Amino acid sequence: QVQLVESGGGLVQAGGSLRLSCAASGRTFSSSTMGWFRQAPGKEREFVAAINWSGDNTAYADSVKGRFTTSRDNAKNTVYLQMNSLKPEDTAVYYCALKDPVNVISWSLSRGYKYWGQGTQVTVSS
Repeated sequence: QVQLVESGGGLVQAGGSLRLSCAASGRTFSSSTMGWFRQAPGKEREFVAAINWSGDNTAYADSVKGRFTTSRDNAKNTVYLQMNSLKPEDTAVYYCALKDPVNVISWSLSRGYKYWGQGTQVTVSS
């Protein structure tokens, strides 16, 4: 069983930065692709970013490319999402997720992820 706990959310002004962390329990973290998703009120959950097990391959949604960076520290069982130049439209609950290794569908599809954190709120004021 894997547990994921996000932290680092909060209220920030437009143009500011936040760094989200996702701490994982369990032995599968270091061999797993990790994803970040977000869900704004009244909207569907959407892909934000993903990183492979070694950290040398990442993917981003077009809406965050150039502003957000995901990284990981396998020694600490933690994945990060550095968010810069935040915009009001980035306001959402942010979730980290651990990809099911036997599900080979795209990193950007939420149904490919087996474990999810509880989410952390990010609010960007204008």
